[in-house]
Amino acid sequence: MSTYTIVALPGDGIGPEVTESALAVTRAALAAHGGVDLEVDEHEASAQLWQRTGVALPDETLEASREAHAILMGAIGLPEARHPDGREVNGDVILKLRFELDLYAGIRPIRSFPGVATPLASGEPIDYVIVRENIEGLLASNGTNIREEVASDTLIVTRTGTRKVSEMAYRLAERRAGKRTVACVDKSNAIAAYAFFRRVFDEVAAGHPEVRPDYVYVDAMTAYQVLNPQRFDVVVTENLFGDIISDLGAATVGGLGLAASGDVGDDHGMFQPSHGSAPDIAGRGTANPIATILSAGMMMDWLGRQHDDDAAVEIGRNIDQAVVKVLADGSVRTPDLGGSASSAEVTAAVIAALD
Repeated sequence: MSTYTIVALPGDGIGPEVTESALAVTRAALAAHGGVDLEVDEHEASAQLWQRTGVALPDETLEASREAHAILMGAIGLPEARHPDGREVNGDVILKLRFELDLYAGIRPIRSFPGVATPLASGEPIDYVIVRENIEGLLASNGTNIREEVASDTLIVTRTGTRKVSEMAYRLAERRAGKRTVACVDKSNAIAAYAFFRRVFDEVAAGHPEVRPDYVYVDAMTAYQVLNPQRFDVVVTENLFGDIISDLGAATVGGLGLAASGDVGDDHGMFQPSHGSAPDIAGRGTANPIATILSAGMMMDWLGRQHDDDAAVEIGRNIDQAVVKVLADGSVRTPDLGGSASSAEVTAAVIAALD
C-alpha cells in the first residue's frame, strides 16, 4: 500500500466547495481501486487570511507544502484583496509556492470533451498541452514603480530555466499518443530574450530526434488556437505568454470550468483548477467542480509517475475517464455548462461513473 501526504489549500470563494468535491472523488477512486492511500493535511492560505492577518501564506503552510508529496489547491484571491500597487494578493500564495518549491513548469491540457459544445464551428476534437515556464519571464520580477511616474518589469529568460521547461515539454511529447511535436511559442522576431528562448529550445530539440520541433510567434498562435488548434500536440512558452494562451485555449473547449492545471518541478507538484475564486457564486452550491476533479486526477497521475506507482497512475486515469463519461452523458451539468445540477450532484455522478 502506497501512502501519499497531500496538502489541501481550499482558498477563497468557491475554492473550498470544489476542493471538497475533488477530494470526495479522489477518495472514492482510491477505495474502488485499492493499493493507494492519501493523508490529507488541510491548511489555510488565502486572500481572506491576508485580510485578517496581513499574511496570505503562513510559514507553517509553506513548510507543510514542502514536506508533502503534492498540493491540491482550490482557488486563491478576492477582487478587493490587493496590495497598494494594485497587484492581487493571490500571487503571495501561488507565486511564492512556485518559487519556493521550484515549480518551473505549468501544465495546462487544452482538450475538448465529447458532448460539450465549443465555440469553434468545425467541432473537430482538440487535444494539446501547453507547458508554461513558471518562474521566469515577464511575471518573475514583481515589477517596480519609479517615482510614481514610471513602472517597469524585467523579462527574465535563463538558459537553465528554458532548458528545464523545454526538456519537460519534449518528454511529455514522447509520452503522449499525439503528433509528437513541440511548438515553441515566442516573439523571437522582435525581442532578444525570446530569441534566446528559441535558441535554447533548439539545443534541447537536438536531444529528442523522434519529436519534431515547431515554431510559432505568439500573435500567430492566438489565430491558430481558433482556426487550427489541431496543429498542436505540446506547446512550450514563456510565463506571460503561457498565462494568456492557456486561458484562450480553455475558452475554445468549453471554458475554465473544465480547465485543469498542474505546476510541477523535479520534486514537487501543485494542482489546481485554472478558474478563479468566483466569490459571486460562493456558497450557492452551483460551482462547477470538474476542473478541480480533473486536477486531482492529474495529481494522481503525477504521483504515480514520480514514484513508479502504476496503481496511482491508474487511479488518475479512472478519475479522468469518469469525468469524460459524465460530460458525454450530458444529463448532469452545472449552470455554466447549460445545466441545472448542483456541485454535489456533479460530484456524485462522477463517483458513480468510476470504474
